[in-house]
Amino acid sequence: MELYRLTATELSRMIHNKEVSSTEVTQSVFARIAEKEPEIEAYVTLNEEAALKKAAEVDEKIAKGDNLPKLAGIPIGIKDNMCTKGLRTTCSSKMLGNFVPPYNATVIEKLNAEDYVCLGKLNMDEFAMGSSTETSFFKKTKNPFDTTRVPGGSSGGSAAAVASGEAVVALGSDTGGSIRQPASFCGVVGLKPTYGSVSRFGLVAFASSLDQIGPFGRSVEDVAMLYSAICGKDPYDTTSIRREYPRFEEQLSSDVKGLRIGIPDVYFGDGVTEEVRTLVMNAAHEYEKMGAVLVPVTLPKPDYALAAYYIIACAEASSNLARFDGVKYGYRTENYKNLEELYENTRSEGFGEEVKRRIMLGTYVLSSGYYDAYYKKAKFTQKLMQETFRKAFTEADVILSPTAPDTAFKFGENSEDQVKMYMNDILTVTVNIVGVPAISVPCGFDSKNMPVGLQLIGDKFSEQRLLNTAYAYEKQIGGFDLSRALAHSADIPQKG
Repeated sequence: MELYRLTATELSRMIHNKEVSSTEVTQSVFARIAEKEPEIEAYVTLNEEAALKKAAEVDEKIAKGDNLPKLAGIPIGIKDNMCTKGLRTTCSSKMLGNFVPPYNATVIEKLNAEDYVCLGKLNMDEFAMGSSTETSFFKKTKNPFDTTRVPGGSSGGSAAAVASGEAVVALGSDTGGSIRQPASFCGVVGLKPTYGSVSRFGLVAFASSLDQIGPFGRSVEDVAMLYSAICGKDPYDTTSIRREYPRFEEQLSSDVKGLRIGIPDVYFGDGVTEEVRTLVMNAAHEYEKMGAVLVPVTLPKPDYALAAYYIIACAEASSNLARFDGVKYGYRTENYKNLEELYENTRSEGFGEEVKRRIMLGTYVLSSGYYDAYYKKAKFTQKLMQETFRKAFTEADVILSPTAPDTAFKFGENSEDQVKMYMNDILTVTVNIVGVPAISVPCGFDSKNMPVGLQLIGDKFSEQRLLNTAYAYEKQIGGFDLSRALAHSADIPQKG
């Protein structure tokens, strides 16, 4: 079997046991990239020479008998909004098309400590603003299951790379569902951690109170292993939280007997297709077979979360993106006569339409006369939602829902209707508003042969319980077989 098809867990064991070398694994993944990248277009920047050099260094350490971390020698793709020293970081925007950071994000420093192999930087919606990776300045990443359809967003490049074998595991960021929704669309596992459990230092900010870095993988164990490597308190990020974090992959359990799984009716209502609803409820009944108990829980309609999310996120984006003015770094217009024209023309030319739309909306809701009417009410709604979820987690241990209302849509299908595009996030944004963790795992295919995602939501810092719950389902159905995406054929049978 080609090495790129194996999970990080399998490859880690083989590398440490000297059954294969990191160089062989890395070469296998880059061969896969050479084969599939013209079709999938998951990467903005490749890092092949440095990656092979790093893999050779890992092989030397293993040959000498050094005791290395689990991720040593594992090829990992990085979403292009995380600073990588000496390697271009663009946020898939013309504005940062020539930006090479002089420092690493904290998550990259943590992965460096694990001796990981950096494959390169993965495509995304510009500045993480989008649900389809169609707003990227550079290219449109394709869904490996059907290249006429989107991979989701904004971490579409990360999800597509893992699904197609162009990365073993990958990092993404989630502001309103940007890990979970593409994980659902591309049939992989994606974890959005508790806000504050992973440092945001070096993550180019979209909405600072909502953004969170998290892992993608082809198995729950892979995701748990990558999350273990990146979580923890960081003195460079005052919002990161000091607490003890276990090695999550070492404490995985498939025992869910007595687990109370909450079923919120409002997450299965209007807008959710019948096929998605049926497949997700079939998964819920699999949990019943394993001894879990399904209980109804009351949650606010996700419509309110969506409205609050777009007000808060756009307000913070308008503030965070004010730094891109053509003076400090990044793109600068050549057409200006004075400072005001420099600012105006740089931002007009450097930002794409979706980014400009959100900056304008955010500036509007923060402006005099509208702050109380919009932003203040959105923050009040956020507090009410946090209270509702606190109550819900006294009645249930985990909440189960679809990740997205439907499967991946075709390119251009929602581009002209922004409200319809934003509705793709309706089942995921609440998690970011409340600050709790959630994971998306594959739970089957619809009649179009496209993956459907099951979302599991937990209380703050309940990642171990979430991972265990997802792991139990993975074991129950026999694993998440991605052979359809890896072979780019709907004719290959798939488990689950």
